Amino acid sequence: MKKLKELKNYPFSFLLKLTVYFAAIITAAVAVFIVVYILIKGIPNLKPSLFSIEFTSSNQSMLPSIINTFYITALTLLLAVPMGIFAAIYLAEYANQNNPVVRLIRLANETLAGIPSIVYGLFGFLAFVISKRDWGYSVASGVLTLAIMVLPLIIRTTEEALLAVDSTYREGSFGLGAGKLRTVFKIVLPSAVPGILAGVILAIGRIVGESAALIYTAGTVPDAAESLTSSASTLSVHLYRLINEGHYVDEAYATAVVLLLVVLAVNGLSSLVAGKIAKSTGEK
Repeated sequence: MKKLKELKNYPFSFLLKLTVYFAAIITAAVAVFIVVYILIKGIPNLKPSLFSIEFTSSNQSMLPSIINTFYITALTLLLAVPMGIFAAIYLAEYANQNNPVVRLIRLANETLAGIPSIVYGLFGFLAFVISKRDWGYSVASGVLTLAIMVLPLIIRTTEEALLAVDSTYREGSFGLGAGKLRTVFKIVLPSAVPGILAGVILAIGRIVGESAALIYTAGTVPDAAESLTSSASTLSVHLYRLINEGHYVDEAYATAVVLLLVVLAVNGLSSLVAGKIAKSTGEK
């Protein structure tokens, strides 16, 4: 009865609501279909040889690539997260919002966030692989390229998280005699941690699933990296190589299952940590 009344009095609003529901259902259905399809095709092809310590042409082991994925992800976050957070603190707390330079920085950051990853890969290839000939295709080249790629994302999400903190927190801190720096790091930053971690989670997802930028910088060697100058492939690059060769389709589906589980596990763990930090911050 309520729906009929709404349809009669507000036909456009009712139609818009139906459109939103329909779009949400279609999006969820597509996501579920992709996940179920990968699981159905990949789980039967999982076998112990795919998790051998050493990669050979016969076992097509993905374990070295899994190790490389965590290695490269950790190093990338170690570089990008501190720089992104400090840059966002400057933009949100210290910069003059009407300054043309600040507006230019924001515009450049938004532009960099929308550049395709293949462009970052070509940039990394020119800047690190060719220019730094001692590096070549290496973990160092891949990490620096990925750090540049995810930096705009971290800056933007961190800045939004800082700006979302209620201004009364700052005013109360200033009223108690705290300085600007102490207010930012003791009051504002802890309150923005959940939002900052959300950006970090997005960055992790992009790093783990990245292949285009790494093919041109870190290379496609399927062995575990021994140093920063070693060429190494991540799990997504390993998957691309298997599909590209065309002879290991079953192993590619199995790798896709593991990649999906790794992404879900990392996102779930990060969300759990973010929730605990938000809860502890709220209790304080």
